Amino acid sequence: MNKITKEEFDVVSEVSEQTSRRNFFKKTATYSMGALAAASVVAPVTIDASEHIKANPEDDLNIMEEKPWSLKFGAPVTENLYGQPSPYEHQVTRRTTPILSSGNYRASIAVTPIQDLNGIITPNGLFFNRNHGGTPTIDPNQHRLMIHGLVEKPIVLTMDQLKRYPNVSRVHFLECPANGGPEWRGPQFNSIQFAKGFMSCAEWTGVYIKDILKDLGLKPEAQWMLAEGIDNSHMGRTIPVDKVLDDAMIVWGQNGEALRPEQGYPIRIVVPGWEANLCVKWLARLEFAAEPFFAKEETSKYTALKHTGKAIQHFYANEVNSVITSPCPEKPWTDLKKGDMVEIEGLAWSGMGTISTVDVSFDGGKNWVEASLKGLVLDRAWTRFSIMHEYTGEPMLLSSRASDDAGHIQPTVKNERAAVGIEGVYHRNGIHTWEIDAKGEVTNVQILS
Repeated sequence: MNKITKEEFDVVSEVSEQTSRRNFFKKTATYSMGALAAASVVAPVTIDASEHIKANPEDDLNIMEEKPWSLKFGAPVTENLYGQPSPYEHQVTRRTTPILSSGNYRASIAVTPIQDLNGIITPNGLFFNRNHGGTPTIDPNQHRLMIHGLVEKPIVLTMDQLKRYPNVSRVHFLECPANGGPEWRGPQFNSIQFAKGFMSCAEWTGVYIKDILKDLGLKPEAQWMLAEGIDNSHMGRTIPVDKVLDDAMIVWGQNGEALRPEQGYPIRIVVPGWEANLCVKWLARLEFAAEPFFAKEETSKYTALKHTGKAIQHFYANEVNSVITSPCPEKPWTDLKKGDMVEIEGLAWSGMGTISTVDVSFDGGKNWVEASLKGLVLDRAWTRFSIMHEYTGEPMLLSSRASDDAGHIQPTVKNERAAVGIEGVYHRNGIHTWEIDAKGEVTNVQILS
């Protein structure tokens, strides 16, 4: 018997392995391509470095050859004791621009990449961030919550004392009332992140304020509550007692962990469905009174100037709204071919109830088709919707229109302007439209007819 060296054995083994792999893919290629032909969504089998579709998996070196990461040990579990995203996801971040800042990025906003998210929960590291005086670093052991005013038993609570109350967890979106606000006169950002990213959705854990008030006793003349933060701006907003006694929360948890500093650590208010600026961060004080406090942020800001010259004040709930997240300027259809099936997907939300239906139009609102609601459909939370579409390569005007179980429906831009004018900043919920050209590129437009 002829003997072979170890080097010769390794060569024979490698050739045998490659032959085995090729034989496997030859046998399965027919089944794979047949399955793709029958699938509802046509996708390329594999893509090489030059982005050409490989019809035969056996020709794809990404399958045929072992990769470096499969030939050596990976990182130990001790490397990142707090998990980090893959470095290949480095472009999925909050973003900001000087246009949305007062100059130093302390009174500014960083917006969520809603085009890159899945499901309805926003990761804590991507949750939109609006500050009025920068993000403080607060020692929870020194932080206190004072509750006073028209209550029978005023109190000062430590964080440990606050957390002794029975806690609840609820999924709700938070939306800045200026979400889409720069676009009252017309499209300003050819980007879904900057046009609609002033919002996020999370699971919040904390205590209902009404459960604390059961111990303290609320005086009958108390009609308003001031929530004030301990940040540099001492952000303060007035909230009607009716809402406080309904579902307003003091929260310390977000998506299963403690609040991040930029989200109000150690505690903040969550007022489900209402303007996010009411959800005061770094909460330090609740004061109850018979009259509203007319704080700076609810007089100089967060009012709506109508075309009559009068301003709307004390309007709180975010109206029913929706936006298509795929396609969008960041996620165009430039790689599609005529006849491809593609999923159109988006987000719908309402501060007045639960999303009941979402319709999609391919011609700028002349005709509508009902989309499917996906996954969890919760009260005052993001709701996913989608509809399958056969791509034709023809230009289109792609719009979405949501309605909720309270009977509210998104208005057209024309109707919204007729009611409010174009001088406002807040509470814009007119139907949003993307223009898709013959190349599959996507542009932010408005339909005024």
